[in-house]
Amino acid sequence: MASMLPTRAARTIACSACRTIVCPSTIGSASLLRRGLSTSTEQTPVDYADKPRWSYTPPLAKAPFSLRLNTKRREYPVNADPKVLDEFYIRMLGNDGDKLLSDETKWLAVTHKSFDQGRRGFNDRLAFLGRRIVELQASLAMVQSPGSAASTATPDAFDRVPFTHPALDGLENLTRNKNFLVGKAQIAEVAQKYELQKVLRWSPRKPNNLASSGIELVLAHTMYAIVGAISLEKGGLVANKVTRERILEPLGFKA
Repeated sequence: MASMLPTRAARTIACSACRTIVCPSTIGSASLLRRGLSTSTEQTPVDYADKPRWSYTPPLAKAPFSLRLNTKRREYPVNADPKVLDEFYIRMLGNDGDKLLSDETKWLAVTHKSFDQGRRGFNDRLAFLGRRIVELQASLAMVQSPGSAASTATPDAFDRVPFTHPALDGLENLTRNKNFLVGKAQIAEVAQKYELQKVLRWSPRKPNNLASSGIELVLAHTMYAIVGAISLEKGGLVANKVTRERILEPLGFKA
C-alpha cells in the first residue's frame, strides 16, 4: 500500500496539471467564440424603410461571421445604377421598355442565385416560366413556317395519296432538334446583342474567366427570367409578343 501512494499522488498531480492547462484554454476559446458571436451581432441599427429591396442584404440573412477566411477571391463588380438597368430594358424591349416592369421585378429578373448568396432574391422561378414560353413560341413558329414534305414525298407503290392540309405542312419542321435553333448558345448571343452582361448581377466562380464560369448559361437563364417576369406582370399576350419580336426574330424566326 505504501508503494501505491506515490503513484496515486503522481496521478493526482498530473490530472490537476492537465486541468489547469487544458480546461482554462478550452473555456477561454469558448468564451472568446461567444464574445465574437455576441459582439458581431450587436451593430448599429440601420433604417431600411426608404431603401429598395434590391439594394441591400436583409440584416437577419447575414451570418454573424464570415465563412470565408483570408480568401483571395476578388469581388466581381455588378451594376447598381437604375439608369443603366433602364437603358438595357429600352434596348431589349424598345421605347418605354423600362416602364414595362416594376422596379423590384426589373432587378429581380437580372439577379442570378450566385449573387449575394441569393439573399436578395433570384430569378430561378421566373426563368422556369419564361423558358416554357420561349420553347412554345419557337415550336409554333417552326410549325407555321413552310414545310418541305410535299417536295420530298416519295411515290407510293399502291398509289395511295397521304392526307395533306396547309396547316400540317410545317409539322416536318418539328422533327429537327429545336435546341440547335433556340439553345443556350443562341439565346446568349441575343442577350449579348442587348448588352445584358452590363446589368447582370451574379458572382462568377472565376472572375478572370467568365466563359469557364458559365456566363453563356447565365445569360440565357436571365433572358428566360425576363420573359417570365413580363408574363406575370403584363400577361401572356405581351410575353408572347416580346418573345417573338425580341428573341425569336433575331434568331431567324418569322414573327
